[in-house]
Amino acid sequence: MRNLERIFLVGPFGAGKSTVGRALARALDLKFYDTDRIIEKRLGVDLSWIFDIEGEAGFRRRETEILDELSKLPKVIISTGGGTILLPENRQLLKERGLVIFLKTTIKQQLKRTQRNKYNRPTLRVDNIENCLQTFHDERAPLYEEVADVIFSTNRRSYKTVVNEILEYLKQK
Repeated sequence: MRNLERIFLVGPFGAGKSTVGRALARALDLKFYDTDRIIEKRLGVDLSWIFDIEGEAGFRRRETEILDELSKLPKVIISTGGGTILLPENRQLLKERGLVIFLKTTIKQQLKRTQRNKYNRPTLRVDNIENCLQTFHDERAPLYEEVADVIFSTNRRSYKTVVNEILEYLKQK
């Protein structure tokens, strides 16, 4: 079994990684980090600005640096950005350094959740968000599954239910 000192949450936009991660960290008395929020805090700008100035490649470089740094810390839960798994080096870090939980949801649920999310999502600045999410799903779902030790559905379920299921899973490890 992989290292339980570090738990990584992967999955698409709106799967509940940050919400589940915060609650899980409280329940396990671990520190919680959200890679997107760390990048924003360190740079003092939002993700949209980074994408506008540095492009996706610049953002992904920063994301890898933060993931590498955070994944060396003990006793943490790390929520990753939806595209973190796109780079092979990130997938390798995740697989080598901790337990990877894939939070899976439907595109319909993503649409519902991302509409009320206060963070601007630069990769969703398109005319047809549903098509964009479908494209992301087709590209990324196999990568989430590749790195995942375990998969939990968050579709139409409360974060508390998902957290309790994860806690039960962890008790068995």
